[in-house]
Amino acid sequence: MIEKWTIRRSFACLPLCAALLLGACGGGGGGGDGGGDGTAKAYDATITRTSMGIPHIRAKDFAGLGYGYGYAFAEDNLCVLLDDLVTIRGERSRYFGPDGSYSIPAVPVTANNVDSDFFWKLMATDAVVANLRNTARAEIRDMTRGYVAGFNRYIGELKAGRHPGRHQACATAGYLAPISEDDLYRRYFRLSIIASSSVFTNEIAQATPPLLSAGASAAAAPDPQQLKTLLEREPNALKAFTHDKAFGSNMYGLGPQATQDGQSLLFGNPHFPWSGTERLYLVHLTIPGQFDIMGSSLYGVPAVLIGFNDHLAWSHTVSTAYRFTLYQLPVNPLNPKQYFYEGQLVDMTPVPLTIDVRQADGSTAPQSRTLYRTQYGPVLEMKVAGIPVLGWDNTRVYTLRDANAENDRLMNQFFAWNTAASLDEFKAKHAEVLGVPWVNTVATGPGQAAYYGDLSVVPNVPDSLVASCKAPLLSPVIDSVAPGLPLLQGNRADCQWLNDDDAPAPGIFGAQHLPKLERQDWVANMNDSYWLTNPAAPLTGYARIIGDEDSTRSLRTRLGIRQIQRRLDGSDGRGAPKFTMQNLQDVVLSADLYSAELALEDVKRDLCPRAGIYDTSRACAALAQWNGRASPDAIGAPLWIEFWGRVAGSSGIWKNAYSSADPVGTPNGLDTAKSAVRKALHDAQSAVQDAGLDFNGRFDTQQFSAVHAAPLRIPVFGASGSVGAFTVADHDALTAAGYPVNFGNSYIQTVTWTAQGVHAEGFVTYSESSDPGNPHYADFTQRYAQKQWLHLPFSEAEIAADRQSVQQISE
Repeated sequence: MIEKWTIRRSFACLPLCAALLLGACGGGGGGGDGGGDGTAKAYDATITRTSMGIPHIRAKDFAGLGYGYGYAFAEDNLCVLLDDLVTIRGERSRYFGPDGSYSIPAVPVTANNVDSDFFWKLMATDAVVANLRNTARAEIRDMTRGYVAGFNRYIGELKAGRHPGRHQACATAGYLAPISEDDLYRRYFRLSIIASSSVFTNEIAQATPPLLSAGASAAAAPDPQQLKTLLEREPNALKAFTHDKAFGSNMYGLGPQATQDGQSLLFGNPHFPWSGTERLYLVHLTIPGQFDIMGSSLYGVPAVLIGFNDHLAWSHTVSTAYRFTLYQLPVNPLNPKQYFYEGQLVDMTPVPLTIDVRQADGSTAPQSRTLYRTQYGPVLEMKVAGIPVLGWDNTRVYTLRDANAENDRLMNQFFAWNTAASLDEFKAKHAEVLGVPWVNTVATGPGQAAYYGDLSVVPNVPDSLVASCKAPLLSPVIDSVAPGLPLLQGNRADCQWLNDDDAPAPGIFGAQHLPKLERQDWVANMNDSYWLTNPAAPLTGYARIIGDEDSTRSLRTRLGIRQIQRRLDGSDGRGAPKFTMQNLQDVVLSADLYSAELALEDVKRDLCPRAGIYDTSRACAALAQWNGRASPDAIGAPLWIEFWGRVAGSSGIWKNAYSSADPVGTPNGLDTAKSAVRKALHDAQSAVQDAGLDFNGRFDTQQFSAVHAAPLRIPVFGASGSVGAFTVADHDALTAAGYPVNFGNSYIQTVTWTAQGVHAEGFVTYSESSDPGNPHYADFTQRYAQKQWLHLPFSEAEIAADRQSVQQISE
C-alpha cells in the first residue's frame, strides 16, 4: 500500500508553532542564524520513500531541498545527531554530567565529557562558524537553513505527541530542542578535523602550563629510545595514524577496457562505524531541471558525499596524507607561556573557557579552564603511561597546525561535485576548489576513463623543508610511530608551510604537487598511499607527508589488486574475462581472506595435527573444513581470525621479504618454524574453546550486528582488513555470543550506465534508521546478510515503480 499525506502549517497548532518559531530564531542551538535580509522564507518539498526507506526529496529550490532532507533525516536518526550537536557545542557535561564520555569511533578517540566540552569550546568557536557561513556558496547556506527548519519541524511534532513510540532515546531529554544553523556549521567543521585535531582531543583539552618554583632548573632532555618504546607499546593518539587503522574504505574505478560491455563501472565501499554520526545515510536530492544527485552523506550534511547520477559516479577512501604538522617551540624558562620565534619572545594566547556541569541533584555548576594557542594553533601535551612524550615544561612546548581547521571549502567542494555536468567538470572542480579534507577520490562516467586523485588538503611541507626543519631528538621518535608526520622547529620563519600558486589557500599543496592518475582500464585504492593505484603505472615523486612509495602494501590492498587482475584475465573462476556488474558484486562480497591465501596451506602442512609441544588437534580439524573465507557458510573462520590476530602482532613472520619487483605478491611464505606462530595456533584454539563457540559452527551463527537491539540477531559476513579481508567487518573481542560487529562495510554502491541512464545497486549495511521504533531500523541489514543487492531507483519511472510512501511538507 502506498501512503500519501500532506502536512501544512496551521495556526491552530500553537504549541508546535511556538517550538518551530523558537528554532527559526536560533533558540536552544548555541547561536542565532537570521535569514540574512530578515524576510520570511517559504519551504516546500516532497519526500517519496522507496524500498528500505530511501528518501527521494524533490523541491523547487535549495532551501526547500534542505527542508525536506532535514525532516526526512530527523524521522530516521533524530537522537544520534542531537547527541553530536550537544557535544560540539561543548554541552555534554551540562546534560550528561562529568562522568560520561564521548567517542569518535572512526578516529578512534574517547574523552570524558568535561575534556570533550573544553576541546570543542576551544576549537568550534563563533568565529569559525561565521567564517564557514560567510565563505559558503549561497546554495549551501540555503540548504543549511532549510535543513535546520525541516529538522526542527520534526522536533516540534515529536514534542507535540505526533510520533508516539519513536526516538525513545531522546524523546524526553532536556536537549530535545530546536537546533540552529550554527550547529550545522559546527558539524561541518567537526567533519573537517576528524582526521587531525580531533585525534588530540584529550591532549589539547588537558594541556597545562608547568608550575614554576624558585630556582627551577631546565628540564632534562627526554630519552628518545624510552619514548619510542612507550609509543610503540602503549595506547596513544599517534596510533590513530598507523597503517592498519579501522577508518578506511575500498574503491574501484573500472574503465571501458576493464568491462565486458565497454561501459564504465564504479564500486565504492567506505568502512565506517555502525554507530554514531559517522554512519552514512542514503538519499536522493532533486530540483527538476537543475539538480539531481543520489548517494550517501554523513549525518547532518545536506549534500551527497559519495554518489552518482546520469553524468558520473564517485567514491572515497581515507588517504594516508597527514593534515597537520606538529611544532616544537622553545619557551621562556621564567614564563613558559611565552615562546621564542625568530629570537623574540611571543606571548601565547590564553583562551579562558567555562562550561556548565550537571551536578548529582540535577543543578548545574560552572567549571573553568584556560587553554592556550600559539600562532600555529592549540598547545597540546601528550603523555603515555604517565610519561610526557610531548611535554610542556620550562624548556619546550608542542603545538599543532591543522590545515583542515583552516579549510572553509569542504561544503563548496561537494556542492560543486553534486552539480557537475560531466566527469571533466568533476575533475576540474577537484583541483580548483581543493576542499576535500581527508580522502582519496575515484570517479568515472558513462564510457569514460577511470580517474583517481588524492587532491586533498595537505600541508605544503616538502621533504626538503622537513630535512632542514625537523626538531632534534624527537623527530625520529615520532616518525617511528607515525611515519611521514613532521615534527618541525616552530621558532624559525623558514619552517613555516610553503605556498603554491595553484592552491586556493596559503600553506597547502596545489594540485600540481598532489597525485592523480587517469586510465582506460582501472584505478583502485584500499587505504594505502597513492603509489600503487595501478601497478602498471606507479605514482612516484610526491612529498612523504602525502604517503609512502615502494613499500609493503596491506593485505587488503594486495587482495584488492589481485581481485582485479584475476577478473581481467578470467583466472578467478567467474567465467569470461573482465567485469560485469554481477561478477563485480560477487567479487567484492566474496569475503576472501588474503592471509589464508598466503598461509593456510603452510599452517595445515606444518602445524597440524600438533604444533610442537602444543596440542592443536581441534584447531586443525576446524581448518580442514574451512573454505578460506569469512563467508556465511564458512566453518572454522573464528579459529583463523584468532590465529592471525596473534601472528600479525609478531615481527618477522614471513620467509620472503617485500620486493619492489613483486609489490603485490610479497612478502609471503609464513615462517611456521617460529615459536610465536606455533603458539598462536594453540592460543587461537583456546580462545575459541574458552568462548564456547562450536568449532563446527557456520560463521553466520558466530558473527552478528552489534548495533541492532535484541531480540534481533542479524548475521554479518566478512572480517577485518588486518586479516586480509576485502569484505570488511570489524568486531569487538570474541565473546560467548561470538563476534559483535560495530564497524566495517557501510554504504556500498556499484554503478554503471545504460542507454536509459545510470544504473546503481547497493546497500546501507546497518540500515537507514538508528531508531528501534522505525520500520527501517534493520531491514537493509537483513537484506545485506542475504547479499540481496538493491536496485537504487534514480529515474522518475523507477521511483514511481518502487514508491512506498509520499509526504508533501511545506511552511
